[in-house]
Amino acid sequence: MFSQNSRYAKLATYTVTKSDGTIVTATRLPLPASRTLLGFHRRHAGQRLDLIASHYLSDATAFWQLCDAANAIVPDSLGVHDLIGIPRKA
Repeated sequence: MFSQNSRYAKLATYTVTKSDGTIVTATRLPLPASRTLLGFHRRHAGQRLDLIASHYLSDATAFWQLCDAANAIVPDSLGVHDLIGIPRKA
């Protein structure tokens, strides 16, 4: 269901029964990994997280690591940040 480099790939799942009786499987949200920051990137208007991740982490799909570094659950919440923390590569 998730790609191999997804932060959700190896997480536990659980089932939930909705009010209409439908059973769905959900993935537990991961706790952000605490890693040392290399520094900060000054984000320019319209600059996308995938391009920042590609530049610093050599993987455009690793944008979620930038979110973890900022304790942001969703990428859109980083839109108000002028400085983006850059974590060390795992």
